[in-house]
Amino acid sequence: MNKLSLLATLAVSAAATLGSTATFAQQQTEGNWLVRVRALSLEPVDKADPIAGAGAANRVGVENKIIPEVDISYFWTKNIATELVLTVPQRHDVTLDGANIGSFKHLPPSLLVQYHFNPEGQFRPYVGGGINYTIIGSEKLANNMQLENSSVGAVIQAGFDVKVDKNLFINFDVKKIQLRSDLYSSAGAKLSTLKLDPLLWGVGIGYRF
Repeated sequence: MNKLSLLATLAVSAAATLGSTATFAQQQTEGNWLVRVRALSLEPVDKADPIAGAGAANRVGVENKIIPEVDISYFWTKNIATELVLTVPQRHDVTLDGANIGSFKHLPPSLLVQYHFNPEGQFRPYVGGGINYTIIGSEKLANNMQLENSSVGAVIQAGFDVKVDKNLFINFDVKKIQLRSDLYSSAGAKLSTLKLDPLLWGVGIGYRF
């Protein structure tokens, strides 16, 4: 939560600084497209079903990461938009009871529907929900273990945009993703289910046209 508070403070401070010199034309018609670029902190919850013979603790860990994100929103009405969330494939190291057991990559695009509460104001909060499809691959795990190739899960979202110029916005965003993958032995037997369910939060800028 300390990181979350810090990013929120930075976002609001940046908006206030830029906003003090900007002229806000609230009545001007805006375009339907909004493109944002964000820096995100990805924090998995690191839970897993017990693996037989792996020890009593059986603590699976997946490293936290700072990742880039690009999202594209289309406003169907002043209040309702859809958002496509994209990033590049991310590599994660995996530990079991503190010992490194390898790594994997994942690509987690999401599609959400959003409701924007104050669409013509300077401060524009929103909530969203949708679906995530994660592609998992490039596993390099001990004993030739393999992860399920894909995961489909729900996404919930909350955030706000602050208008700082005619087309420019500062953005703060938090998402929770349901991301789970079964772990298999080299012989194909299911060993466990990894429950990553990451929290993603970050700040960025947006351009509407």
